[in-house]
Amino acid sequence: MESLVVFAPFVMVMFIVWIGTRSKLERKRLEVTAAGSAEKAAQYASRVQELEDRVQVLERIVTDRGYDIATQIEALRDTKRVEDQGSGVPVNMERKEEA
Repeated sequence: MESLVVFAPFVMVMFIVWIGTRSKLERKRLEVTAAGSAEKAAQYASRVQELEDRVQVLERIVTDRGYDIATQIEALRDTKRVEDQGSGVPVNMERKEEA
């Protein structure tokens, strides 16, 4: 029993040191986590702002009375047809120019 009494202060000191170390480590972990979370939040906020700007542009396009969506779609289809049919003069690569 006396040997336990002798070791009790030693065990208490070790326990206090262990608690202090754990506390410091936990604080550091929280700081690192907070810094990473703040950085991600800033990135998300930036991306959200970009998306909101794009939505505003789309809303302006759709609600603009002078904007004729059907005409624009037809113009794109006409452009696609011209690209599919090909244009220009074919180049004969086998024949060489003579000077």
